[in-house]
Amino acid sequence: MASTETLDILVVTFNCARQLIKPEFFTQRLSNTVRESQRPTIIVLSLQEIAPIAYAFLGGSYLAPYLRRFGHAVELAAKGLGEAEYVNVVTRNVGMTACMVFALEEHVGKIQWINSGGVGLGVHEMGNKAAVGLRLGYAVSDDVMELTFVAAHLAPMEDALKTRNEDWMNIVRRLVFTPADFRSIRKAPRRQAASGEGESEALLANHSNDTSTKPLGIYTPNAHLILAGDLNYRTSSTKPQPSDTLAFPRPTAEPTDPHHYSHLLRDDQLSHERRAGRTCHGLSEAPIHFPPTYKYSDEAQLLAGKNNDVTTWNWAGHRWPSWCDRILYLDLPEWMKGNGKVEVQKYDTLPLQPRSDHRPVMLALRLPLKAIPAPEDGQGEGHVRMRPPSDIDPDWRARRAVARRKEIVVGLLAYLSLTWEGRGVVVALAIGTLGGWAIVRSMLEV
Repeated sequence: MASTETLDILVVTFNCARQLIKPEFFTQRLSNTVRESQRPTIIVLSLQEIAPIAYAFLGGSYLAPYLRRFGHAVELAAKGLGEAEYVNVVTRNVGMTACMVFALEEHVGKIQWINSGGVGLGVHEMGNKAAVGLRLGYAVSDDVMELTFVAAHLAPMEDALKTRNEDWMNIVRRLVFTPADFRSIRKAPRRQAASGEGESEALLANHSNDTSTKPLGIYTPNAHLILAGDLNYRTSSTKPQPSDTLAFPRPTAEPTDPHHYSHLLRDDQLSHERRAGRTCHGLSEAPIHFPPTYKYSDEAQLLAGKNNDVTTWNWAGHRWPSWCDRILYLDLPEWMKGNGKVEVQKYDTLPLQPRSDHRPVMLALRLPLKAIPAPEDGQGEGHVRMRPPSDIDPDWRARRAVARRKEIVVGLLAYLSLTWEGRGVVVALAIGTLGGWAIVRSMLEV
């Protein structure tokens, strides 16, 4: 169990491929990770492509079944911890990207307030690609420790590097935190309800750290920041040729073998762009000691969970294997040095899940149980906490409102044209219309 001087946090990111997960399978390695990380106080799930576009854009009860599966997975993972029970304190989604925060039941009362925010990064700023932010105030002694979690899904394709960087900058500009809409406390794993865009499901009284009218983005002087998601950075700017597949990583290769994944990692776009100061400004990442998380073939997905054969990774031949799924964090500021440190307990993948071409990634992190103080005069000048890479867009709220209206229209059209129940509604309306016309016509002919 976490000591009184530290706070253990487990973060998992997963691209769900718009499918309902199998909680039992998702939990297999997660259970071991929870035990190894000394029973984390907080568990955060960053979920991309959480559901088909119709259900994700409409939200509410349409999205609930997909989120409930993850609540059940957390419940199953906690069973190996004795009496441990986790409560889903808040869930927020913007389109197809969601963030869920769970806390140990006995620690829920320490969460003083929750703020949330979101920004669409897809077509016309809609949520087919998006970022969701949750900021919690966690009580420590007579102070409050601020924790910021951002779940993100950036632009795909090898040649979209500049678009991914611009997506990141749009997160900085337009992901602005406002007080969440809190509901009554309940144990969430099986009775959790979904939240649509702008509807955060939370379990506390309505409080906020917002003491001014100044909008707050993802960077603030006093908050920890953890970014998790399908960031989509690749290992090449062009698609692979058929002959390139011969060089794809193999699980049995030794580090000196050209087929070992570490050789491909040298071409990782995210690492290059971070060093160049073009994305994820100021964030750190633990060393990567796991194979690429994307893109696994249809065959690999079918075999997932059926055997433990690791003699091949079954990559999809039309995409370079890449570390698309990542978790980064903002280290302690210079004015807090000597007051503990951010400790990475584990950074690894979970097994490939059936019907997803991504492997989940998890990060177990230990933070000093202290609030980050405001810098004194002369401290922090030029630090990213004090000088983010971009100012807040003054039109952030209006732009999100316009995009949300588009999402509702697109979601409704997708529901009526792409889902069985929606098609049933269309057919019923058509039959009703024809039947009504037939009745009216027969009356006119009498």
